[in-house]
Amino acid sequence: MFITCILQSQKTQKYYVGCTKDLNKRLVRHNSGQVKSTKHGIPWTIVYQERLDTLGLARKRENEIKKYKGGILFKKLIS
Repeated sequence: MFITCILQSQKTQKYYVGCTKDLNKRLVRHNSGQVKSTKHGIPWTIVYQERLDTLGLARKRENEIKKYKGGILFKKLIS
């Protein structure tokens, strides 16, 4: 099982979209500064998650969500 997620920075209010097999472990990595692209926005919280059967499906969904960013569909996911 894989998870596609949206994280929100409590510092900058920006969003990060990604996928992982272990969401809690991934969140710890983001919040401990181990991920260069999200280091500036610590702390991060989970605002959306979706479970998918394969890594391929999770990445496909991640890319779909990234295309939504800022639009109505993205806002529906995070509300």
